[in-house]
Amino acid sequence: MRFDVLTLFPAMFDAVLGDSIIGRAREGGLVEMNFTDIRDFSKNKHRKTDDYPYSGGGGMLMTPQPVYDAYMSVAQGLPYKPFTIYMSPQGKIFDQSVAAELAKKEHIVLLCGHYEGVDQRVIDEIADMELSVGDFVLTGGEIPAMAVIDAVSRLIPGVLASEGAYENESHYGGLLEYPQYTRPAKWHGVEIPEVLISGHHANIEKWKREQSLINTLLKRPDMLEKAALTKEDIEFLEKYKRENGVTL
Repeated sequence: MRFDVLTLFPAMFDAVLGDSIIGRAREGGLVEMNFTDIRDFSKNKHRKTDDYPYSGGGGMLMTPQPVYDAYMSVAQGLPYKPFTIYMSPQGKIFDQSVAAELAKKEHIVLLCGHYEGVDQRVIDEIADMELSVGDFVLTGGEIPAMAVIDAVSRLIPGVLASEGAYENESHYGGLLEYPQYTRPAKWHGVEIPEVLISGHHANIEKWKREQSLINTLLKRPDMLEKAALTKEDIEFLEKYKRENGVTL
């Protein structure tokens, strides 16, 4: 998987993506990341990349020429068009299902806007998707782009120790993850659930599923509408709500 990021602040990325799991994936050649400074393609002697919007109002807008030339420095000569994403608060909401789809791509270009955004003409010309990490506005697209790279990279075969390392995580199967415990078995007077040291794998898996259902019900009940629930799941949730007085 190859990522190319078009940004005004390339130094931000190595500080975040150069360590831990993603850093090791880069070192091992599983993920390639390149960070292109849009300012390098400005034709202004001061490396200026923004101007006042014609629509008026406050703030500045990134001009199309340096953005386009930065993009072409990546895309020109390739026998294909890289899948290009503009990080924007107006975009589709990024979630685990989108991450899974993007993990199937071979080459992704991420455009990070700044100031009041980017001239619409260059977005229309190069972007295949606009993507948002939530219904809020940040100073620039760099932090959202890092989140996308991290989430997508974890799904690439070989990045994590095993596929099961992410299959049980929150959101992967439409539910939140079950509670996790480690040693010591008793801490501050609280013992871990006995089933986890029972050695009975079927009961452990049943406990995990039920705890995921409970977590999702109590913390993100909206997710249950889209989750692939079995008849047993639904019956368990109804029983849990009755016995615990849960009304949603």
